[in-house]
Amino acid sequence: MPKPTGSSGEKNLVSSRLIELRRQQGLSQRDLAHKLQLAGYDMDKNVITRIETNKRYVTDIELRALSQVLGVSYAYLIDGAEK
Repeated sequence: MPKPTGSSGEKNLVSSRLIELRRQQGLSQRDLAHKLQLAGYDMDKNVITRIETNKRYVTDIELRALSQVLGVSYAYLIDGAEK
C-alpha cells in the first residue's frame, strides 16, 4: 500500500515551517541536530536535511522532538496554527 503524500508529492507537512523556525532561531541543520541529540532524540543532520527537502516522512516521536526543541506546538509545525 503506498504511503500518503501531499497534493504536490511532499512526504511531510512540516518542512517549510521547520526551515523557517530553524533560521529564525539562527540554527544550522547541524546545530538543530545537536540540540535534538542533547534532548535525547537520535536525529542527525542528514535526518534534518531529508525532512526539510521533503524526502522523508516525519514520525510522531520526531514531531514531538522538533516541537519541544524549537518551542512550538505540533499544530504550528503541521499547519501553521498559533505557536
